[in-house]
Formats: sequence, structure tokens, C-alpha cells
Amino acid sequence: MIIVTTENIPGYRVTNVLGSTFGVVVRARGIGGDIMASFKGLVGGEIKQYTQMIEDGRRQALDRMVESAHTMGGNAVVMMRFDSGDIGSSMSEIVAYGTVVTIEPIT
Repeated sequence: MIIVTTENIPGYRVTNVLGSTFGVVVRARGIGGDIMASFKGLVGGEIKQYTQMIEDGRRQALDRMVESAHTMGGNAVVMMRFDSGDIGSSMSEIVAYGTVVTIEPIT
């Protein structure tokens, strides 16, 4: 599956647009991570536990989006984006979304 953030894929042409797809994941921060983040916030710097949580969430959202695109019959996703937001004070939502298409090489 080819996934791009652009509208077109060099060397390919879109043969069919199948619709939009998304993958969503909600992650909760643990109390231990919140305590460590509070301490780190006092002195500054990267909060590695949160960075890892967001990276893992993006990978999982992307995997779910690709699974949905396969189910729809596509072999590529164009205009892929990530979005995120907070749910309450301790949860984060991460969404990967894009347009499912079928493509073929330009000959």
C-alpha cells in the first residue's frame, strides 16, 4: 500500500477514487507518567514517555487506516493526514485519515 500526503503519486495515475478512510486510537496517560511529566515540566525538556505514547498511537492509527483502505479495495491512500486532540484531562485521540484510491503505473 502506497501512502502519501500529496494529491498525486509520481509515476502512477489514479484509476478510481473509493472514498475516505480513517484509523483512530485513544490513549490514556497513566498516573505515573503524569507525575514524571510534572517533574520534567519544572525543569524543562522532552517528556519521553509522552513522545513514545504519541509515536505508538500514530503507528496504530496508521495501521488501522491501512486496514480500512484494504477492506475498501484500494491500493493507495492519498492526502493522508494526522489529527489529534485531548479527551478529558488524561486521554489523547489520534486519527490518521486520507482518500482511498486505486492506482496503476504510468506506462
